[in-house]
Amino acid sequence: MANAQPSSNNVEAQIQSAFPLPVMEYVNQYTDEAVKSGRAPNPPPPLTDTYHMFGQPCHEDDVIIRPLEMQGLPRLYPEVYDKREELKKINVSILCNFLDLLDILVKCGVSQGRDEKIEDLNMLFINMHHLINEFRPHQARETLKVMMEMQKKNLHEEGDKLGKAMENSSEILRQCSEELGVLKTQHPLLSEKILNQPDLMEIDQEIQGISDSLNDKKGSQETKMELTMEEKDRIMLEILDKLPK
Repeated sequence: MANAQPSSNNVEAQIQSAFPLPVMEYVNQYTDEAVKSGRAPNPPPPLTDTYHMFGQPCHEDDVIIRPLEMQGLPRLYPEVYDKREELKKINVSILCNFLDLLDILVKCGVSQGRDEKIEDLNMLFINMHHLINEFRPHQARETLKVMMEMQKKNLHEEGDKLGKAMENSSEILRQCSEELGVLKTQHPLLSEKILNQPDLMEIDQEIQGISDSLNDKKGSQETKMELTMEEKDRIMLEILDKLPK
């Protein structure tokens, strides 16, 4: 007789994992195309009852750091306490109990006192760990504070760079305006014709061509000389005379 085929529920139970998938497995399901087409999975509903985390039952209204009494563990420090002082006391107690444990192991390693000291050390470490965890909210606040200060600093730096760039741009525009004013004063006809031309690139190319031809006539590549200001003005006037009026 053939074996019965496993049902879909059994198959699903076999492939389920005790831990959730990595975060990127969920992130990759929320692409722009998946969101637009509606193929992205819906977010999980909010928890309204008991749930399990790392195998421990948790409740929605639980405090962030549950007291030791709620976990069924003894508390070795008073209700009103200074965390730093209690941590120092527990640290000293751990060292003393560890020395006692070594003494017991040297004298009689199988005695009942060994198990008692190990249990005492276990409780001391649990209480120390709990006190350290009580610093976690403060650590989280300080971490967020540092992150926001870094973001503020970066924004100020970017703002300063933008302000300097605007100042440089304003200075360049001011210099250009002053040079145009000098050009209008010294060569009113020249400036009027230049400003009325739609394409100044052709004029610049023609000037460059005439300059190259004059340099070729004056000598070899090693002995080429720069055009004087008077020669450039003469070339510019010749070009403007050729332009349609």
